[in-house]
Amino acid sequence: MQRLDLTLPTPEANLACDEALLDDCEQKQDREILRFWESSRPFVVLGLASRRDREVNVSACAARGIPILRRCSGGGTVVQGPGCLSYTLILRITDNGPLERIDTTNSFIMQRHRQVLAEATGLPVRRQGATDLAVGQRKFSGNAQRRRRRFLLFHGTFLLDFPIPLMEEILPYPPRTPAYRRGRGHRVFLTNLRQPASRVKALLMRCWNAAPGGAGVPADAIASLVEQKYSVRSWNRRC
Repeated sequence: MQRLDLTLPTPEANLACDEALLDDCEQKQDREILRFWESSRPFVVLGLASRRDREVNVSACAARGIPILRRCSGGGTVVQGPGCLSYTLILRITDNGPLERIDTTNSFIMQRHRQVLAEATGLPVRRQGATDLAVGQRKFSGNAQRRRRRFLLFHGTFLLDFPIPLMEEILPYPPRTPAYRRGRGHRVFLTNLRQPASRVKALLMRCWNAAPGGAGVPADAIASLVEQKYSVRSWNRRC
């Protein structure tokens, strides 16, 4: 697996990069990728089917100049920015393997991440819900996936030193929640892992046996996706 440590200049480009890498691997079938990135500015990311009017305090975002964008994968609405480490896995789907179905993919990846983080930090890291990681009952990582025929995209975030009160301000209580949340607001439900980004990256690299360097970037495809999709009102406000 190839490691790609790449943060692009805009939120739109960073979201487009994940989809472009998935498409590139699907076409060429020559590699798997682990990417890391961290946005220099906060922005809201809707899931593929998330309702903007229900899941975002639009006026608060407008007052702060925070963009509201949409990603190509499912899952709920999140806020990303400084202090939130994002990662991307592009993995090959094999017949009768653990990635053949959505549910087994979730179990396989989340268990690997839970184990490596728990062993390294000594914290009671648990998999909660379908794709959350939590210290006890407090979530620090959310994840989602998008699938093609031969490859899949699995990406997510790690709250390391993120201003959680900002989420309380711009995200209302979500319409769909896992049972373990038990009605808790963002400040009580979420937590920061309080680990250096460099350490989390090293742990995931070890977990996936990812080697640095060598991963080409489909720059033309990223630029096209930014122009035709991720910066377009009809995509970001589709529902």
